[in-house]
Amino acid sequence: MNREQRRNPWIDEYFIIEKKKKNIVERPVRKWKLEQPKPFRYESKKKRKTNLWNLYSKKEKRNLLIYIIGIMFYKFGLEAFNGSIVSLATNRYDRDAFHHGYQPKTFEQIGLMIGLNQFCQCVGSILIAPLIKRWPTKSVLSVSLFVFSLLTAILMIVDAATGGRIRPSNFIPMYEHDYRYYGNYPTNLLIPIYCLTGIAYGMVELIRRIIPRDIVGTNEEKLQRMDGIVHVFYEIAGVSGALLTGLVLIPRLGNNYAFLITPILFTLSSIVCFFINSLGKKSYSNNTTTTTTTTKKKKKKSNCLKSLWKGFYLFGKSVYLGGKLIFLHRKYIWLFPCYSLTLYIHRYLENGIAPQIAKRYLQNSEWSQIIVGGSNFGELCGALAVFFLTKKIRSPMVWLRIDCLLLLICWYIPFFTIEFATMKHAWLFALLFFPFGFGGAGDDVSLNAFIQSSLSQPNLKDNEVSSLSSVMSFLYSTYIIIYAILNPLLGKYIDHVFNSKQTIRPALIYTVAVQVSIVSLVVFLSTFIPKRSFRFNPSLRK
Repeated sequence: MNREQRRNPWIDEYFIIEKKKKNIVERPVRKWKLEQPKPFRYESKKKRKTNLWNLYSKKEKRNLLIYIIGIMFYKFGLEAFNGSIVSLATNRYDRDAFHHGYQPKTFEQIGLMIGLNQFCQCVGSILIAPLIKRWPTKSVLSVSLFVFSLLTAILMIVDAATGGRIRPSNFIPMYEHDYRYYGNYPTNLLIPIYCLTGIAYGMVELIRRIIPRDIVGTNEEKLQRMDGIVHVFYEIAGVSGALLTGLVLIPRLGNNYAFLITPILFTLSSIVCFFINSLGKKSYSNNTTTTTTTTKKKKKKSNCLKSLWKGFYLFGKSVYLGGKLIFLHRKYIWLFPCYSLTLYIHRYLENGIAPQIAKRYLQNSEWSQIIVGGSNFGELCGALAVFFLTKKIRSPMVWLRIDCLLLLICWYIPFFTIEFATMKHAWLFALLFFPFGFGGAGDDVSLNAFIQSSLSQPNLKDNEVSSLSSVMSFLYSTYIIIYAILNPLLGKYIDHVFNSKQTIRPALIYTVAVQVSIVSLVVFLSTFIPKRSFRFNPSLRK
């Protein structure tokens, strides 16, 4: 198509009419001035690369900036809280076993605690559904963060009420399990408190996965780049939060008060997120033609209990329909192993294996946050890679296959020998966990963008449940179920081997190396299920 063909034929007539209205004397106008306006101009590749930021509107940029600031506050506080709680539980369960003279069941209890926390996250995601229907997404996010901040303060209040205090600066332990500055409360009390925080955690996490589509729409490039940008800043906060917790907060405050910053940061995040503009989009409904008047009538008729019951009903329905949609279509069936299994194995490496290495290999539970910091830094680099390679890597298959190969590095863990543990070894494990985080971020960012874009249109003949929410509900629920069952069982096996052999190295051969290898093989083979996926860089678009 040449320039003349791209011209708008109505421009000439428009100019003549305007000139007559304004009594403007006619002057000769060059042809190039009458050509098609800006949207049809062609730009060079270099200019397109420099104009990535122009992909978004002013409102999208504003909301994106506010959301990034809020999510960074949230992630920093979350790393301080989760790292401190797991470290605290590890020390307290080992201390209880030492004082009462029985064999420790530390990682069985921690596995149960984390598994129940994951289940409560699922409950929180159910509770959030009716709230999103009633109020704007940003308001629900803001309130959820504030509730989360209050719940994280409960444990510090209990600790202070039972005689606990901040770790003294001159504290020198008299024996291995000397933690005199801890509060005198039953260690199992950590489980219900952690479960309560899990409900709020699930509420926030669900909104965090939905809100990108509400901010930038269903454009796959926009979604992938936004997920990449957010993930980069999210992991910057994650890396700094994990390292600051392990190197500064826990050594100075003790792991019973190291998360003192968490309620403060969550409150700040709540305030920041409140300033996101009303998005005006609902993520749980396919029926976009319903008028506002009818929805108001429904709101008046329904009370909180009915909404709650309906939330559980819709979640169950979403899980069922999501599973049906996944397993009956070749286009989506690969999402189950590639999303649920990879998410499980990466969370198990961070939340399960890192504390075990820190406590049983390195003899210092606080150093688990250094290891987690290495994984978070890997996620940061992985998110950056996805962001810059969006145009070249067209589908999540490449990232999934890279992740499967990187996960095989875990065979090094069971055969790692240490004569005398120092912080240097913690940094070596952090370096080892870097590729795990890199591969996990590539999966997460690219898969979320693919799911959000490919399921934006209704694929279900149901007005109550959307395709996106049903598939995400099924995938996240299966991940929770797998994690909640396997984590305590694997923790029990770890404790059994440690109590009999005084080392966990033989157990790690099966819980880490063999398990990760099986998952990697299943995921790798699953990437060849969709059509045209046998290519090196396949495109899954229609």
